[in-house]
Amino acid sequence: MNAIAGILFEPVGCLAEFPAEPFVEMAARMFGRKRKPSRSGSRAYWHLLNLFEESGQALDDPEIIALECEAVERAGIYEDVLPALAQLETLGVRLVLASSLSERAVIEFVRKCRGFSGVWSRDSAGGIKQAPLQSALRGAPLRPENTLYLADTAEALNVGKSVGVNPILMMNDPDEARRLAMQEPAGGIVSLHELPDFVRLVAVNAGKEERCHD
Repeated sequence: MNAIAGILFEPVGCLAEFPAEPFVEMAARMFGRKRKPSRSGSRAYWHLLNLFEESGQALDDPEIIALECEAVERAGIYEDVLPALAQLETLGVRLVLASSLSERAVIEFVRKCRGFSGVWSRDSAGGIKQAPLQSALRGAPLRPENTLYLADTAEALNVGKSVGVNPILMMNDPDEARRLAMQEPAGGIVSLHELPDFVRLVAVNAGKEERCHD
């Protein structure tokens, strides 16, 4: 892997524990889906994005945005996030929030969790899933091969691979992590505290490869 110049973050599931209920409610209101309880806010979120992508329906409904903001308000930032972001900044790594949430919801999240050099929402990127990542890469600017992307669902891993970045599995659930490891992410972490060391290790290995080629 090449030395890391930047990291893209989708906040849902990777930076905070989001409640599933607002996303389940969105799916029920917009698509008539059953209000089936979900233990994972992240899986409910990505399922909703898939529904919108398949339907081609816009996510500009005021009720949807209000529910997203409710999800952000109820989200609990993981305790290791802010210390990890501070360490990564000292390493010279660009930290970019790239989310399929609305601009309003992303702004609310950044008020709770600061430390990003760039912020992209579905509104500023003009789309969901791949669009915020692609806009973040262009805006930073960053080369995909020098960029990590935190992911905690199969869909997020696939989105990261589709834009050429290095998806890193956020292993929130041990059983789910074992299943997702079969998709061959570029790496995996249990805690954000591990991310600075991961970046340092990649830099050391990249330096060794360069010396070998010389």
